[in-house]
Amino acid sequence: MNKPVLIIYTGGTIGMINDPVTGALCPFDFDQIAKEVPEIREFDFSIDSHTLPEIIDSSDVQPRLWKELCRIITENYDRYRGFVVLHGTDTMAYSASALSFMLQNLTKPVVFTGSQLPIGKRRTDGKENLIAAIEIAAAYDEGKAVVPEVCILFGAKLFRGNRTTKINAESFDAFQSFNYPELANIGIHIHYNYGAIDYAPRPGKVSACTEMDTNIAILKIFPGMRVEILDAIANIPGLRGLILETYGSGNAPTDKVFLNKIKEALNKGIVIYNVTQCQGGSVEMGRYETSRELLNAGVISGHDITTEAAACKMMSILARYTNLADIQKYLNINIRGEISPKYIGC
Repeated sequence: MNKPVLIIYTGGTIGMINDPVTGALCPFDFDQIAKEVPEIREFDFSIDSHTLPEIIDSSDVQPRLWKELCRIITENYDRYRGFVVLHGTDTMAYSASALSFMLQNLTKPVVFTGSQLPIGKRRTDGKENLIAAIEIAAAYDEGKAVVPEVCILFGAKLFRGNRTTKINAESFDAFQSFNYPELANIGIHIHYNYGAIDYAPRPGKVSACTEMDTNIAILKIFPGMRVEILDAIANIPGLRGLILETYGSGNAPTDKVFLNKIKEALNKGIVIYNVTQCQGGSVEMGRYETSRELLNAGVISGHDITTEAAACKMMSILARYTNLADIQKYLNINIRGEISPKYIGC
């Protein structure tokens, strides 16, 4: 396969270099990519680039960016063997999760990467991340992509996008996937974990369901939390979904006032999704008395999903379905590898 790889630059630290006149950091001109990263000349395929008209800090990411990324990928799908999305690290896990749910019948790699230091800095991690991301985006075996998923490459590891969380603001190993193994480890060679990669048949044509319902909220419970906080969130006009970050395996206060507010929210038609505050592990509602009440009230278990994936999945599901039973069904099952199958039915 001699098709090129497309690099899509959205913004972020990786695409910044020092202006030769002012010395200030400014966006990188990807028409000059071979000059800044001469190693890419060694690839036996060409590389194209697309810079968004408005590059942004990832802290300003909104669903409209995800929609635009889906448009670029689907409209250019047949022209390229794979895609590399350069993105700021702060919300990369959200964007990778969102695209994993929005893109349908994906058979080619969509590799998100970025860096902790600008690509123009002496010790930048951006060059290695970019080179490895391009290589993985172009990797095919017997005509099929080695990693036909939305993923994140950072440091020396490749992760499933919707299993990933940013864990460090300074380390070059800024991301981790606590509940799912790496898709690949990058060293002298790239060692793919074939058993972890999703090779499920995708016979349909690639497409994108880009509508996202942002009428959701995330509440992390904590000792001493006033019940009025839950009440205020539940009374936000138009709110349809609440992600409740609970303790341990899905535990929450058994205080009657708290539980009554949960029930009031559910009775309003607000969907409540239970995810754990822990970096690893799973929600197992009913295992302890402190989660049994939530289960009995109708709170949905997120199992071992990350908060980032839970937010994007809920926005996607709420945009596609209005029937409560359908919403509950799809939130509770694995759609894009975001939940371990062993937990379904727990």
